[in-house]
Amino acid sequence: MPLAIASVPNSDPHTAYLDYLSRTGRGNTAYSTAASTFFKRWPDPGRWAAEPLQVRLSAGSATRPIITFLMLHQGLRPGYDYLLERKLSSIWREVQDSPLAADLDRFMTAAADLGFTERVRFATGSQVPVRLLIQTGLRLEQLTLADLAEFTAACHDRQGRTGKGHHHYLAAASNAQRVLFHLGVLDELPRAGGPVPFAERLAQVRPPIRTAMIAYLDRKRATCRPKTVSTIATRLKHFGEFLAGIDPDLDSVAALDRRKHIEPYLTSMADVLNTKNGESITVADRSRRVLALMGFLTDITEWDWPEAPPRKLLFRDDIPRLPQTLPRYLPVDIDRRLTQILTKSPGNELAAAALRLQRACGLRIGELLDLELDCVHEVPGHGSWLKVPLGKLDTERMVPLDEEILELIDHITHTRSHGRPLPHPRYRRPAQFLFTHHGRRLGQNAVRAELDRAAGLAGLEHITPHQLRHTYATALVNAGDSLQALMALLGHMSAEMSLRYGRLFDATVRSEYERALDLAKQQALTPATGRTSLPLRDITGGKDWKDTPLLKSRMAGGFCLRAPAQGACAYANICEHCPSFHTEPSSLPILAAQRVDADALARDAEQRGWIAEAERHKQLITRLDKLISEATTG
Repeated sequence: MPLAIASVPNSDPHTAYLDYLSRTGRGNTAYSTAASTFFKRWPDPGRWAAEPLQVRLSAGSATRPIITFLMLHQGLRPGYDYLLERKLSSIWREVQDSPLAADLDRFMTAAADLGFTERVRFATGSQVPVRLLIQTGLRLEQLTLADLAEFTAACHDRQGRTGKGHHHYLAAASNAQRVLFHLGVLDELPRAGGPVPFAERLAQVRPPIRTAMIAYLDRKRATCRPKTVSTIATRLKHFGEFLAGIDPDLDSVAALDRRKHIEPYLTSMADVLNTKNGESITVADRSRRVLALMGFLTDITEWDWPEAPPRKLLFRDDIPRLPQTLPRYLPVDIDRRLTQILTKSPGNELAAAALRLQRACGLRIGELLDLELDCVHEVPGHGSWLKVPLGKLDTERMVPLDEEILELIDHITHTRSHGRPLPHPRYRRPAQFLFTHHGRRLGQNAVRAELDRAAGLAGLEHITPHQLRHTYATALVNAGDSLQALMALLGHMSAEMSLRYGRLFDATVRSEYERALDLAKQQALTPATGRTSLPLRDITGGKDWKDTPLLKSRMAGGFCLRAPAQGACAYANICEHCPSFHTEPSSLPILAAQRVDADALARDAEQRGWIAEAERHKQLITRLDKLISEATTG
């Protein structure tokens, strides 16, 4: 790396150094002797800066104060290779009366305003801005991204040359860039890794297959979000690597064979392990991998690509059937205990407040962290509302707020770190986000870590942020919220998405269960006569058939003539079509009463938005009307 040439003032640096020692009271014979020796060998300090690194580092402990003085007061630029090898342990004492003091004070004040702790501020200040100001000879406001890039390049060069780790320097450089951004010195924030190129991600896939997959992914970027394309790339990579293992000579996607390639891949997924937990991948993950592959093959066929297979290779039956699971909500006692810990003993205060807001408004984690500072809207006569930004389904919505949530949002605005607007990841326009700390947006990993910490203190198992959204929706269902309101609050596109919560606590199912359970208990307490035959009329005794012991006695539209000895009924739930089912005119009052009950239940289900439940009651009403008509005419 080229070394900077020192810019030494016209005054004699040796004399200036001796005056400095006398003025600060640090002078002694060892320092004076070392200074004489140094200036005798290098009258021009710039010649010392041009020496090889080992020569520059060979100066003894008594000589280093001279070099530090020349760097801070006389404009000596020793090179980043030297600065990265020196610890500069006394820099904060030496820099106080130097030309660099004002710039460093400005940097440290800005870092404190962004929420950096004292330890991080002093570590960052001594590791990056001090070295930048010394080597460049510029003022703080004159620094550029090129200067920061030169520093990071020197860090990489040092690691390659010496094998010493440079992560602490790179982390400090990232912090310094954030501080300089909020000071208005730089216009870009540090990049957080950035996307890995498709060619690198698919490196283990055979070149002919990799080329087709990369072309497909590039095409999908035109219509899909970057995260969606990245997910497709990951799932196609699994298939490509599988092909490289079982058929290394495969030279085209068009040469794929179902028996040779597709079916073995489908079979192998049953034994694939998750790299994070060592368990088998879920059925949902298997389904998503199959769907990604099916989409790839279907799309290139419809686009008439020459790489497309000549026949269809995947079918609907190849997609694993997903289990119909219910939302995983937190029970009331666990929900209360978790909220108390997040309120009274937060580890990361901002992340804990974010989780409380997510629970209070039912937000997805992406929507939560995309909230902007002006997300609260006051509507005259209608209270306060939270504007939820575009999320998973690319829709915005408004969620009503109460005073408790408004107080929480006020607490968040006082806790967050202030600074310049940050680029919005979706629009790239500057935006003031609600959740910012240390000059950057709060990340999902920080939120998940805080939830794990709180769950551990509460003695709970692993909890995901999305379960807080399920808990919010479940609480609304229990409180009798309608389907339409639930859809609006959760941002669902279809009633089916919201009906999942309605199935958790269906009041109709509960009431029907309790009615049937009470009837079953009454029948169990009724002593049996021990009779197993079932004639329609007991000729010897002259008893009516209605007095015969039955498996089901009186029903909605008549009587069931089935005996316990006949076993399970093959006509369950369709009794009016069963040959053992009989009606009589005397059952008309019962049918009419059941008709009124069914009509009331149907109206109640419609008001609650339970479409499927209302439809079932309407079907029952139709059957009862038919039975009433038959009983009346028969």
